[in-house]
Amino acid sequence: MKKTILKVLVGSRAHGLNDENSDYDYRGVYILPTKKILSLGYKYKGTDYCEGKEDNTSYEIGHFLSLAVRCNPSILEVLRSDIIKRSNIYGFMLLDLFPYIWNPQDAFNAFTGYSHCQRKKMLDKKDNRQNKYAVAYIRTLINLTTLLRTGSFDLKVNEMYRTQLLGIRRGEWSFGNILDWAEKLKKTAEINMEKCPHKPDLEKVNDFLLKVRKENW
Repeated sequence: MKKTILKVLVGSRAHGLNDENSDYDYRGVYILPTKKILSLGYKYKGTDYCEGKEDNTSYEIGHFLSLAVRCNPSILEVLRSDIIKRSNIYGFMLLDLFPYIWNPQDAFNAFTGYSHCQRKKMLDKKDNRQNKYAVAYIRTLINLTTLLRTGSFDLKVNEMYRTQLLGIRRGEWSFGNILDWAEKLKKTAEINMEKCPHKPDLEKVNDFLLKVRKENW
């Protein structure tokens, strides 16, 4: 039986960009018994998703950490959310691992790759939600520049950017202006990456995973 160790709020409500129609989006992390994972014929899934009044995406701890050390932006956001709906000792230990998980080069590659996908959806006007994708495009690059400059980032948008992002969400910005801002942010991120002295410590991350596996046989 899986054991949820962490559940946090993400999405527009966590970013401080929500309106009355915004959904509640949650991401979580759970542990499967080690003996179940190692059992003959067991097919390891790694991710569960449930859509309804609340959208819930959850990850098994091993899969979550594998994505985290590759600096997947959606995964790192889980570790930076300050709206925690549920956690236990393992969950708090996981949150404390953030400084040891990420590295500058992979963060740059993963965040710019994710932002490029949002850019494409914006330009394609996917599902007629181009403004939503435009906000995600810019917000991801803001988080990247902040991470590389300070060693962390907040899920809630800084007030200095909030007005602009809300304007983008309302469709008040042209694609040209959005692309110009994004290009400036990307160049800033490149400069920050070159100067960033941060080093990960994957041994600490692996030690945590082994501890979880041993204690949840």
